[in-house]
Amino acid sequence: MACDTEQLRLRRERFELIVVPHLDAAYVLARWLTRNEADAGDVVQEAFMRALRYFDSYRDGDAKSWLLKIVRHTCYSWLARNRPADVTSLDAVAEFGSEAATASIDAEALLESRSDLRRLDQLIEALPTPWREVLVLRELHELGYREIAEVTELPIGTVMSRLYRARSQLLRAYDVTAAAPDNTNHRSSRRGLEHREMLPPHSPRNIAVQT
Repeated sequence: MACDTEQLRLRRERFELIVVPHLDAAYVLARWLTRNEADAGDVVQEAFMRALRYFDSYRDGDAKSWLLKIVRHTCYSWLARNRPADVTSLDAVAEFGSEAATASIDAEALLESRSDLRRLDQLIEALPTPWREVLVLRELHELGYREIAEVTELPIGTVMSRLYRARSQLLRAYDVTAAAPDNTNHRSSRRGLEHREMLPPHSPRNIAVQT
């Protein structure tokens, strides 16, 4: 009995050492997927209970990706129960290929701009859930395509095309919402965004999280 208690203590200590440091990352992903702070808190609590329950399946890999996969599954289960309309399937939609380059460069510039963070947050939240998740995993969590594929359990090609679609939709929505009273200033700002160089892949992203 004492041996079992000691094993449980060591297991929990290892869990706290390896998994708990990624609590903030888990909450951020849940917040973007549920679009609600209280719901994100509930999802993260459930996800951490699942992570602890299945911690023996963790094999010393990327702990952050391992946890985010659990958070993602928990989010989708929660959405299916509470907001099924948010669980949008893109399986029947044709995926894009190599034409993603221009949109990627423009979107990188937009995401790195600090000109209107609140509006940018709202536009990201308005994206379909499958597009939103890959955008957040790439731009906010700075995961590579292979890591995103692992978290979402999608082929890398699908990850890239969904990221392209998310960026393209974000750019279109940004242009539409900006075409109002300060249209002249927006056109000048937009031209500046279009001609900015895309930063290296590991450069910090500046998406604001409204928490």
